[in-house]
Amino acid sequence: MTPRLSQHRLLAVALAALAVLIAVPATALTLKETPSLAGRVGVDLPPVGERVPEEPLVVDLVARGRQIGTPGGHIDTLIGRSRDVRLINVWGYARLVGYDEDLELRPDLLKDFIEEEGRVFTLVLRKGHKWSDGHPFTSEDIRFWYEDVALNGELQPSGLPQFMLAGGEPPLFEVIDETTVRFSWNAPNPLFKPELAKSRPPFIYRPAHYLKQFHARYGDMDKIAKLAEEKKLRSWAALFNKMDDMYDARNPDLPSLQPWVRLADDSERRFVLHRNPYYHRIDKAGQQLPYLDSVVMTVADGKIIPAKTQAGEADLQARNIGFSDITILKQGEKAGRFDTYLWPISKGSQISLLPNLTVADPVWREVMQDTRFRHALSLGIDRVMINKVLYLGFGTAGNDTVLSRSPLFRPEYRDLYAGFDPDRANELLDEMGLTERRGDGVRLLPDGRPLEIIVEATGESQEELDALELVGETWREIGVKLFSKPSQRDIMRERALSGLMVMAVWSGFENGIPTSEMTPEDFVPVRGDFLSWARWGNWYETDGQTGEKPEWGPAVRLIELYEAWLVSSSHEERTEIWHEILRIHAEETIHIGLVSEVRQPVVVKNLGNVPEEGIYGWDPGAHFGIHRMDEFYRK
Repeated sequence: MTPRLSQHRLLAVALAALAVLIAVPATALTLKETPSLAGRVGVDLPPVGERVPEEPLVVDLVARGRQIGTPGGHIDTLIGRSRDVRLINVWGYARLVGYDEDLELRPDLLKDFIEEEGRVFTLVLRKGHKWSDGHPFTSEDIRFWYEDVALNGELQPSGLPQFMLAGGEPPLFEVIDETTVRFSWNAPNPLFKPELAKSRPPFIYRPAHYLKQFHARYGDMDKIAKLAEEKKLRSWAALFNKMDDMYDARNPDLPSLQPWVRLADDSERRFVLHRNPYYHRIDKAGQQLPYLDSVVMTVADGKIIPAKTQAGEADLQARNIGFSDITILKQGEKAGRFDTYLWPISKGSQISLLPNLTVADPVWREVMQDTRFRHALSLGIDRVMINKVLYLGFGTAGNDTVLSRSPLFRPEYRDLYAGFDPDRANELLDEMGLTERRGDGVRLLPDGRPLEIIVEATGESQEELDALELVGETWREIGVKLFSKPSQRDIMRERALSGLMVMAVWSGFENGIPTSEMTPEDFVPVRGDFLSWARWGNWYETDGQTGEKPEWGPAVRLIELYEAWLVSSSHEERTEIWHEILRIHAEETIHIGLVSEVRQPVVVKNLGNVPEEGIYGWDPGAHFGIHRMDEFYRK
């Protein structure tokens, strides 16, 4: 039975009901049939008015400075490996709630998202919304995910994910009606809403009508066992998880809510993704999105993708091309009949040096945890020179932190201890007592070893290795010797966790454009895969079972702030927490960033509505997703 509603909740529900009354239904627009689907109407498809929800998401392109497009056509893009077909579910970016280009969360698949006290969330679906196979998308699809998938110990042996817990407790889940569900926690849960908008979201809904046939509670176990045997799987749970493929796009039979869907499993080299005829968005001219009929992804060796792009073989390309390819792409624009846009990359820094604050060697640990040492290393880097040499001056010299586009940005976060000042760097190292030098000028550690820093790298990026050479040149002026050591990602993580790594080079914070509503997880030691404090993160992640309890003051404070954010209930409170976290990073120089806002080439061939100036990143950008790839059209 539904619990009695509080006055606050009654008001929220009443406002939602009012919104339903004043919303513009699909029938208020003159819907136009998509030309490529017209021949199927009456054969295997109903008319467009019966395919879109009763209240579809109507996009106002003109108000956003874009054009109403013409439906039809396809685009070609290149991918470096067959599993990258899953990017169609990233770029399509149909989410329950999603970020707009101002980094605000808006209902998308949902008609409404009602939040109360930061702990009660009512999700309202669009009446008449359908999966790509025409079956209704209802609250049963969310109930099925929560009760039959997420809470099933055979399917999810690790239990509910963190975003579904508040104060360590699961929610009260209620089905209100066919289009309304509610998740209620006793404590605030600021992780829940932004998690739904990620590039790889948790998909807290499933096509129950399709997946129930593989579930032990609903399906024929004899048929399930036979199918599992055919696919060489050991259990019904393994079969279910294989068929439950919302992200990877490997099961063409699985219904979807994304703009393009895979309909056939006939190739590992060329993937054709077709328009979803039941997609929920329309433009103000009454045309159903996406504009493009299909997206064709062709697998090519990543090393030759820049050359193939220059030759005009891609209509939309950013994957597997980088800043170093800009010159040849610009030279090929006329012959290939394409344009090369330069979008700022949304990482906190293109390249970042990560001192390992949990290094096991006691001498190195004392040195690394001395703030003066990290300041000296940072002041000993000529970032302006690196920006000119590697990025032709297009980037921004500074720390690994939030970018100017983030509402949390302050200039001091980027600039503190980030200028080139070798005299001050030498003073700081002298203050630490590192005054002894060997014959070639390299300083000596307190135990007499030379101050030689081995910086471990994946070896995947020549750009990183070139940057290390430039850093090494100016570090020599302050008596520090740098050696780069190519390695592999997994090995680097193992060495960081065991405390053997002294320093690593990596890209900066993945999300350099956060708002206060986004989790500060990347900026605090709560995960074991972060190379700058792997042992502390592992301790937090495993509840103290493994790793090492942090005792370094700034790390302890960062964890306190993170836990305060997890129970925060207001925008103002979360903003204050974020700023203290960013101040600690700036004052302590925990990461030594080099250059940020480096440009990502985005090749565009005869496509409209692709912004010339966008942002390129994973979260919250979803590469093209935040710019609404379903609105791109053939010119």
